[in-house]
Amino acid sequence: MEINEEEWELINDDGFVYKRLKRPRVHPTAAAAQRPDPEAEAKAYRERKKTVLLKLKTKYQQEIHHWEDLSNTLKSLQDRTQNQPPPTILQDQTVSFSQENSSDSSYQELTHTLLAQVEAQEATIYEVSRLCDVAEALCSAEEQRLMQPYIDLPVWRPSPQELMTSLLEE
Repeated sequence: MEINEEEWELINDDGFVYKRLKRPRVHPTAAAAQRPDPEAEAKAYRERKKTVLLKLKTKYQQEIHHWEDLSNTLKSLQDRTQNQPPPTILQDQTVSFSQENSSDSSYQELTHTLLAQVEAQEATIYEVSRLCDVAEALCSAEEQRLMQPYIDLPVWRPSPQELMTSLLEE
C-alpha cells in the first residue's frame, strides 16, 4: 500500500508537531444541502416533547387520583370514628347489667363511654388494617412490575441450549 504525501497534513499542536491524514473537505454549499431543515427538526422536537409531556401528565393525574381516593377514605374513617354512636344492643345489655349490680349512675356512664371508645378504636383499627392491605397490594404489584423484565431474561430459561442460542442471537 502506497501512501501519498498529499494525503497527509502537518499539525502543530502547541509545539507538538505531527502528521495526520487529511480530513475530507466539504464544500459549504454541499454541507448546507446535507443538513436537515431546521424548521422540520424543531417541529419534530416539539412533537416528541409534547408526547412525552402528555404521558407524564397522564401518569401524574393517575397518581393524584389514587392519592385523592386514599385521602377520602381516611377522612371518612375519621368521621365515622368521631361521630359513631355506641351500638344500642350493647348499650341495653350494659344498662341491664349495670342496674342489677350497681345503683350508681356514674358507673353506668363510665361503662357507656368506655364501650363507645373501644368500639371506635376497633373500627379505626379495622379501617387502618384494610388501608395497610391496600398499600401492601399496591407495593407488591409495583415490585412485580419492576421485577418482570429481569424474570423474563433468557438466562432463566430451562435448557442450556436455549440460553446459548439466545446469547448468540444478541
